[in-house]
Amino acid sequence: MGNPEVSLDNYEAVYEYYRSHQQNRFVAKLAYAALALKYRPRVKYAPGAEAALKTLLERKTQLVVAVNHLTESDQFTLAATAWRTPLRRVIGRTRVLAKDELFVDPSQRKKVDMMGSIPVFRSKNYGLRAVSDAGRVMMDVAAERLGNGDCLAIFPEGTCNTEDPTRLQHVNSGIGHIVARAEKLGCSPALVSIGINYGPVAGDVKAASVFVGMPVTELPDKPMDIARTVQADLQVAVDGAVAGY
Repeated sequence: MGNPEVSLDNYEAVYEYYRSHQQNRFVAKLAYAALALKYRPRVKYAPGAEAALKTLLERKTQLVVAVNHLTESDQFTLAATAWRTPLRRVIGRTRVLAKDELFVDPSQRKKVDMMGSIPVFRSKNYGLRAVSDAGRVMMDVAAERLGNGDCLAIFPEGTCNTEDPTRLQHVNSGIGHIVARAEKLGCSPALVSIGINYGPVAGDVKAASVFVGMPVTELPDKPMDIARTVQADLQVAVDGAVAGY
């Protein structure tokens, strides 16, 4: 199946494609390494988090990586962080949920596809009713990818925080629905929260403070409860990133 046009009208074909799309892992690692040289995040961990993350990865536990969203450069900061942490091990086996606009330009689409991205049609752009069916399919595909052994990275706020970088915006329930659906498929993913801060005025995006929280291996069953857990845990990671700037 060729690359389908990424448009809301075409969402069924889009998600059928990304249900099994796999980027070249070698090329992906080269790209992540290059981003790590360009974007040099200063990474700190919660006590015991680095060792716990290594253990989970050695056990091949699927991870749901939740990251706060401040700028359009966050995806690059996250990629650089992945290269500089135990997450390097799952480069090429991590799906990243990304807004559909990033898939429009063919050149840019090649890059986001190489990063393992899956498009998301956001209600803020199309309206809640218009994206409801596409959203359900997207969550099914993301859950299936977890169930098949991939990890998942998501910016659960859904949009950039332009108000107060120290306070997490509302975490949408989508992350909860994805995890709950993955659990029904027999997957028990662990939550890893990563906080990003660029300083009080979102200064140099190439000198981010990044904080990796302690993985959460016991998550609630209900989507809203999962989202609340993410809200609390990710805020702790954001606090760590702010303190480390």
